[in-house]
Amino acid sequence: MTQLIFLPPDYAAWLAELKSRIAGTQLRAALAVNAELIRLYWEIGRGIRERQQTHAWGSKVIDTLGRDLRSAFPEMKGFSPTNLKYMRRFSEECPALSFGQQPADQLPWFHIVVLLTRLSNSEERAWYAARAIEHGWSRNVLGMQIETRARQREGNAVTNFPARLPAGQSDFAQQALKDPYLLDFLGLSREANERDIEQGLTRHITRFLLELGAGFAFVGRQVHIEVAQDDFFIDLLFYHLKLRCYVVVELKTGDFRPEDAGQLSFYLTAVDRQMKAEHDNATIGLLLCRKQNRLVAEYALSAIGQPIGIAEYQLTQAIPSEFEGSLPTIEQLEAELQGDLPPKNKDVGEN
Repeated sequence: MTQLIFLPPDYAAWLAELKSRIAGTQLRAALAVNAELIRLYWEIGRGIRERQQTHAWGSKVIDTLGRDLRSAFPEMKGFSPTNLKYMRRFSEECPALSFGQQPADQLPWFHIVVLLTRLSNSEERAWYAARAIEHGWSRNVLGMQIETRARQREGNAVTNFPARLPAGQSDFAQQALKDPYLLDFLGLSREANERDIEQGLTRHITRFLLELGAGFAFVGRQVHIEVAQDDFFIDLLFYHLKLRCYVVVELKTGDFRPEDAGQLSFYLTAVDRQMKAEHDNATIGLLLCRKQNRLVAEYALSAIGQPIGIAEYQLTQAIPSEFEGSLPTIEQLEAELQGDLPPKNKDVGEN
């Protein structure tokens, strides 16, 4: 018979505190170990570079060094000749042990290798390093963000945010949108209709959230709203955790038309009146279309009272030749991100 144990009233709270402290200590220890390893690699790289300059070390000496280090430290990985050459390059191209304002020792080693080998511009390296640290990108995700030109696309959507949102929120909201959005992971042709795209985005919601960027949380697809006893359905509804507002996403398979902005404006008004809580900020709209004329989009948004952004999407993407063969497959990405959410069981309607 199990003996009952009567625990002190503060036991559960103290246990929770201990778990939190232990987890925090483990994280700090792991980060400290990584930082020491990165500094060690930088020092090794600097030593190799200095000896190549003063003693004309060649590749055979580096091969020998790699074998000797692996023999002395068989439990450690990372002393291959190729990796030693990366260390040398690391010390040469990051003399301050940093990518801009981002200390390199906050990144895992193979993130650093990706930044060194796939980017030549120091400003771009600093931008991607900062985002990788901020959002906790895996190596595969970092590589994918580089290959899909995330920096060039961020903040590029046509919006009326400066005129419709407070200054600080306007800048943040602008950076939260891209142009174009790359939906090639859906595997659809240019002839796909809106329903096909919606269903694909729901099936691959994890991948779509990654493409949208940090802060987006999925609320639903074909979200029903009722106005004056008429039924309407929002294509995709999200909540942005940092902007603290709902984001209505509408899909159009054709070119942008000014009346599309009016329809989206109607949905934003409905969400603001029926769903927005007191602490939420004004709902933002994102219209994704196959093609847009930016001047026409600017004209259309100037007359709209709600904050709306307009961006193009691409169902297929031409991969630059230098990246062919280096992109992870969709299956690899899904495994990396621990799988997609299952499709919703029911559709409440469509436009």
